[in-house]
Amino acid sequence: MNLDTLQLYCDVVRLRSFSRGASVHEVSQSAASQAIQQLESELDVPLLDRTRRPFKVTPEGRIFYEACRELLDRYEQAKARISSARTRLDGTVRVAAIYSVGLHDVSRHLQPFMSAHPQAKVLLECLHPHKVVDAVINDEADIGILSYPPALRGLTVIPWRSEKMVLVCHPGHRLAKRRVVMPADLEGEKFIAFDADLGIRKAIERSLKQRNVKVNAVMEFDNIETIKQAIAIDAGVSILPQPTVLKEVGIGSLAAVPLGIPDLVRPVGIIYRKQKQLSPTVASFIDSLRKAEGHNAD
Repeated sequence: MNLDTLQLYCDVVRLRSFSRGASVHEVSQSAASQAIQQLESELDVPLLDRTRRPFKVTPEGRIFYEACRELLDRYEQAKARISSARTRLDGTVRVAAIYSVGLHDVSRHLQPFMSAHPQAKVLLECLHPHKVVDAVINDEADIGILSYPPALRGLTVIPWRSEKMVLVCHPGHRLAKRRVVMPADLEGEKFIAFDADLGIRKAIERSLKQRNVKVNAVMEFDNIETIKQAIAIDAGVSILPQPTVLKEVGIGSLAAVPLGIPDLVRPVGIIYRKQKQLSPTVASFIDSLRKAEGHNAD
């Protein structure tokens, strides 16, 4: 006795026909009749009176029918509840992000996501790039968001976006009014650089070196916010991702000028541990970030 046989019996009774009940289950009328005969044998009681045309359900058959319907209904309800629990988005998404991306971009996605999924919570922590990687590897964060994501064996990297790089300077600087700044214009210029171990520093230096340009690095910092503060007091210029200075350019505290280096961009990616099974909530949050940047969710 199995659920398919019970459902077949219920459909035969409901439709008052062996042939129509068999058709619903895509079996022959003979197979349907044999299955119900087996039920009757196991129960040791006739369920259907076949001496009549059409057949008539016996009193015992009616009791069994009602019991089967209740059992099958409860089974379907249980399946629906399990499916709902599997697809319901709840729990916490732990996000580690570098400051420039976390403060300016990821934070604005948190509230819409949590409003759409009231049972879910997103916790954002802004960290140094190396600590973002460590947080993901050590399972202190479900996902990490950082620039120049490392190609490590234990990490999966999802490209998120590429940010155009611009020259950023004080509004009174001699380059502030240029329509475009060419690499040669930066020769010997006082430059606010990133720390030497950061991927963005290496990418900028590589691009300038390819064009035989050498700047005068007067300061080094590990984050964009501090670099912007140094530029605001006219301590030097820098090359920064355009999205990170939109606010300052808007209020006039900094100037951003297009660079004549079109291939210089900052790649930003989402990382997570390869062996980590992402919860539906974490996967959905990643999809929401990608959709916000114009990606199609997989």
